Amino acid sequence: CHLRFDDTNPETEDIRYVESIQDTVRWLGYDWGEHLYFASDYFDRMYEFAEHLIRTGKAYVDSLPGEEIREYRGTVTEPGRESPYRNRSVDESLDMFRRMREGEFPDGAHVLRARIDMASTNMLMRDPVLYRIRHAHHYRTGDAWCIYPLYDYAHPIEDALECVTHSICTLEFENNRPFYDWLIASLPTPCVPHQYEFARGNLEYTVMSKRKLLELVSGGYVSGWDDPRLPTLAGLRRRGFTPEAIRSFWESMGVAKVNSRVDMAKLEFAIRDDLNQKAPRVLCVLDPLRVVITNYPDDRTEELEASYWPHDVPRVGSRQLPFSREIFIDRADFAENPPRGFRRLVPGGDVRLRYAYVIRCDEVIKDESGQVTELRCSYYPETKGGTTPEGHTVKGTIQWVSAAESLPCEVRLYDRLFTVPDPDVGEGDFKDSLNPDSLVIVRGARVEPGVRNDPAGSHYQFERLGYFYSDPIDSGPGSLVFNRTVTLRDTWSKPAAEALEAPRKKRPEPTAPAAPQATATPQPRSLELEARFARYQAELGLPLEEADILTRELAISDFFEAGLDSAGSAKGVANWVIHELPREAGDRTLENLPFGASDLGELVGLVEDGTISGSAGREVLAELVQNGGSPRAIVERKGLRQVSDATALTPTVDAVLAEYGAKADEYRAGKTGLLGFFVGQVMRQTSGKANPALVKELLEDKLR
Repeated sequence: CHLRFDDTNPETEDIRYVESIQDTVRWLGYDWGEHLYFASDYFDRMYEFAEHLIRTGKAYVDSLPGEEIREYRGTVTEPGRESPYRNRSVDESLDMFRRMREGEFPDGAHVLRARIDMASTNMLMRDPVLYRIRHAHHYRTGDAWCIYPLYDYAHPIEDALECVTHSICTLEFENNRPFYDWLIASLPTPCVPHQYEFARGNLEYTVMSKRKLLELVSGGYVSGWDDPRLPTLAGLRRRGFTPEAIRSFWESMGVAKVNSRVDMAKLEFAIRDDLNQKAPRVLCVLDPLRVVITNYPDDRTEELEASYWPHDVPRVGSRQLPFSREIFIDRADFAENPPRGFRRLVPGGDVRLRYAYVIRCDEVIKDESGQVTELRCSYYPETKGGTTPEGHTVKGTIQWVSAAESLPCEVRLYDRLFTVPDPDVGEGDFKDSLNPDSLVIVRGARVEPGVRNDPAGSHYQFERLGYFYSDPIDSGPGSLVFNRTVTLRDTWSKPAAEALEAPRKKRPEPTAPAAPQATATPQPRSLELEARFARYQAELGLPLEEADILTRELAISDFFEAGLDSAGSAKGVANWVIHELPREAGDRTLENLPFGASDLGELVGLVEDGTISGSAGREVLAELVQNGGSPRAIVERKGLRQVSDATALTPTVDAVLAEYGAKADEYRAGKTGLLGFFVGQVMRQTSGKANPALVKELLEDKLR
């Protein structure tokens, strides 16, 4: 992947956030290698492109105050009005823009706007602002600039300069795509990227809006951006979630084209499933109650063998548990007046100590207020390791720790942040639904001594209590702090088994475009389609979501199957059938298309084998939808064939490196982010026909 920081606003950038994000993305399991980029690296190119827009009559300097710009933009029901400065001449706008660049004007005096359509139904196309004046110090460029591009202007240019093929964002940016496409079409960029929108992954019992998360942080409702109750990567990491569990969870969810909310129980299942294989079992007592074993020798301490993986026999690994006359059990494991079905320690009753002996409660000691302070018990020496004493029935097993050698610790019991699945709906403020028990801090808990030397950031299963993680910030050898990652089973409204049913049965169905998905209402599948649904996942490796869409109707599935018979991989054909074809086909049905599935399969094959680029493939598809024909013939007629011959591209690569020798030296000195610049220059000189992957490979070889 590429890792890019859109540092276009000098007033909000901070190197600490940059370093934190890099660390977190690496932790999640991704490596961008040399592809680390900053918007500020492209400020010179963005400025050049802005002047190009002015010279071609597609941008102008506006001197309206910001409030009047908003007023002139109109409303969703009323068209906007043209600014009195909209018809400034090219020379005047160019002169003023350059003076803005030189710092002659104060903040807010002027802006650069695109000249598009003030009557557009899409308000984002009503002459959007491209540049504004900000006399502010930038953490990377210092005071070199006093005008800065807006994100909507910077983003498409960055994609084009880096030759990004799939610029993926969430559905709320769908209205931004017309401007994205307009800007790319208006500039001499080396590549033509495409924006794709998908639904955001919304979790139940939390909020995903950055604005609302900021409100929780700034209002003190949580301790910070890494509060373990937040759905931030930093928060999940501190709570003890593993990157493997997060990736597994989202892989099982797939991607969708409609917004929905995912049951939190599915995420909790993913982390339980992962930690079950990783977290050693240890003993911890949250609310210690002293137990004196009266018939155990006062001066004796023995070491009991306890497996870290008691239910996984082939797995090796154990520790020694010190056992002596005085131990602690959890207060919840004793009941003086037990309820029906209570299977733990009661006066006169027996219970098994995990890995140790069976004990019997002989006497209950209380203080003046009637609070139980101590239990006097006796043990059965012959029951070491779990043997049941002759003539007794022992139904319960409880955890314990040595009173003398266990370690005091703080345990933070984290739970869901809100009490309702969707805090964003209903009357009142979303904060009204905050769960008052989302954090319960237990001080004075006791944990077995074997964890003393483990580093902060270690995972454990506290037997019968849940999965815990030693806090990477607050925990240390002298002050142990454990965060509960997740309980051992789902303790909320739905039974765990129901919450973990197949996602396709629980998640709302995505809304289908008119073609090729003829209906958005899920229909019962025939036996044939059910068989295909299973085969598409098991044999073809398609995500559940895609297999689901392709098998809702026989006509769609047949179209996909016919495309497979022609050319292209299953995943490639599925992507074009589900995403690219509906975008171009509009309201047409499959039966009304002037080409067949075999033509689409052939087109996918041309893209996948490098004959044409993805953007060229979309151009061919548009031609097919309008007029039909042969994909190969269209490629040749339009001259879209991609240059994938290293011998043919080498002279151009050499010429670019010779022309920009100083930048090549900077690259070799460590400024590897310039690779995207060199790729862009080669793509420009080949009119975008060079295979960017091959160009990158050739450049890397020559820049060594």
